[in-house]
Amino acid sequence: MQNSKIDLNELAHLTELFHLFSSGRHLNRSADAALWHELELQAEQYQYLFANLGFDLRIDGRGFAWFHDEEGNQNINKQSRHLALLLMVLFDHQADSGRSLGQFYQWTIDNTLLDDIYGKHQGLLDAEELDRDALAKILDNAVRKGFAVQENNHWRLLPSVYRYLDHFQAITEHASESDIAATAYEEDESC
Repeated sequence: MQNSKIDLNELAHLTELFHLFSSGRHLNRSADAALWHELELQAEQYQYLFANLGFDLRIDGRGFAWFHDEEGNQNINKQSRHLALLLMVLFDHQADSGRSLGQFYQWTIDNTLLDDIYGKHQGLLDAEELDRDALAKILDNAVRKGFAVQENNHWRLLPSVYRYLDHFQAITEHASESDIAATAYEEDESC
């Protein structure tokens, strides 16, 4: 930012954005267009102000923003771990069904899909003490944190889920690279 002075009068939604981000929620372009527009107009000023207050405001070009926190608290980590597990098994199920993972925001997640996911991954979910009813509770928490919206009798994921998808893809890529390296090493050893 060229000028270190901030005109707080220009930051019309400062209080609302601060409360949203400091509560651990994500702002999504598709879920709150008016707030997103405000953030986009004044992004540099918001990032500068929040940085000076000790917060790292991240804005992803795919349409979501959040306060990044490397540490987090234990409760948030448990919630995030449960959401990550649910998203992982959801992505696995959808990939097996031939759905594009990059189009997750178009998926309809209803009780039938949750039943299918639970049936397919029951052992893994039970190991985390997550029964079928817990999956719906995780999605309800995802709504509160800005990762999903509830529409009628189903949920829809929001662009902020890219944070998880990016991690899953990085893990898969790393695992593939490790498998290739191990195979190459085994071939070298057999020569």
